[in-house]
Amino acid sequence: MTRPKQDGGKFKSFMQENVLTMATVIGVFVGGLIGFIIKNSTGEWSKREIMYISFPGEIFLRMLKCLIVPLLVSSITSAIGGLDLSMSSKIATRAITYYFVTTISAVILGICLVTTLRPGQGAKIVETQTESIDKASKVLTPDTLMDLVRNMFTDNIIQSTMFQHRTEIYENTSISPAQPMENWEFKSAQREGSNVLGLVMFSVILGTTIGRMREKGQLLQDFFTTLSEAMMTITSWVIWISPLGVAFLIAAKIIEMDSIAATIQSLGWYFITVMIGLFLHGFGTIAVIFFLGTRRLPYRYIAKLSQVLATAFGTGSSSATMPLTIKCLDNMGIDPRVTRFVIPVGATINMDGTALYEAVAALFIAQYREMSYSFGTIVAVSITATAASIGAAGIPQAGLVTMVMVLDTVGLEPKDVSLIIAVDWLLDRFRTTINVMCDALGTILVNHLSKNDLASVDRLNAEPHELLELGPNGHEMKE
Repeated sequence: MTRPKQDGGKFKSFMQENVLTMATVIGVFVGGLIGFIIKNSTGEWSKREIMYISFPGEIFLRMLKCLIVPLLVSSITSAIGGLDLSMSSKIATRAITYYFVTTISAVILGICLVTTLRPGQGAKIVETQTESIDKASKVLTPDTLMDLVRNMFTDNIIQSTMFQHRTEIYENTSISPAQPMENWEFKSAQREGSNVLGLVMFSVILGTTIGRMREKGQLLQDFFTTLSEAMMTITSWVIWISPLGVAFLIAAKIIEMDSIAATIQSLGWYFITVMIGLFLHGFGTIAVIFFLGTRRLPYRYIAKLSQVLATAFGTGSSSATMPLTIKCLDNMGIDPRVTRFVIPVGATINMDGTALYEAVAALFIAQYREMSYSFGTIVAVSITATAASIGAAGIPQAGLVTMVMVLDTVGLEPKDVSLIIAVDWLLDRFRTTINVMCDALGTILVNHLSKNDLASVDRLNAEPHELLELGPNGHEMKE
């Protein structure tokens, strides 16, 4: 006769644990619904009116982005500093191998889909040109790749928290007549935005150094560990406004669209091709890789990541979602040393959804322009899309610039980016969601593969937050 009370207690406990997750998911749907209703029932909205709608979401996004730099630096430094060099290298090798395999798989899947479905044949697209596309077209692929390396090895760590290095080219017609872009003048410039790649590289080196210093470096280790925990505490406060922020971000974006029906009509097959690719990669390819590594299906973990995935969709930024991802994985019992290293690195270099999208987009535009391409071109697209996705987080105007790189490989004009820009904002949210899910599942996989190695680390030198291990039932226990 006590079963109803027990069931009621379980239901109450379930609701208390998942109320924020459900609220965030509801926020996504409510924001979309409000956006569609306003879009279809009122006249055209001005940019200022749309700005008013997105304001609560903008504040939420700014709060998340404010946490990125201190959390990224403190997390990576404390995680690596708490391990010996051999253990850090094992975890890094497993994580990077996982990211490389999933990115290559995403590109291959995207190319297979776009060459099979051929969405570019017969498409009717209204071509537009924007100022941002025009700026993105004035870049050279060698400059972009070299800027990626320059940003990795920053010359000013303080400056890297606010700016990224960029090589700008300009045509000096007063000295010489019109010339190819390769012969234009160039200069070094700093563009506003955190140099995440440089911060990651610096944090890895600093953490390794602290680990090698042992007792002498303990004071610095304690500082970064405490800073990381403080950032996670602030994250737990910010999380509670995520349902509201996500709802307003989605609503504003839908209102901003020119014509939903016309966009779907002109780019429907392209949109469907990318969506099929993202779905198959997220719930097929990654699931298979995860199962081979852990002998477990990933879907129950994906269910626990619902709030993180909803936030990733709402913000469209894997870096902004990073604090929530770390918090969620901590709650799932993943070793903090693994989480605080793998997630920041993944949010920076692992862009499966972006790699798939750029491969599909380049060949879609080639099909639309009725341009033939060989197997060698497809291989070149694969390599370029992979490199572009890795560098996307550290390159100014990431989406447009990396897309220009891939189009250049096929021999297409940079202005052709305008053909797909109408649905880019929406696809960006879906591919960001897949990126974040891949990072989280990769962390769980690396944690599983590293469990025995982590257990062998000298526990006498471990920090209190590291004295964790998973019990037989998956619960965390402190020694």
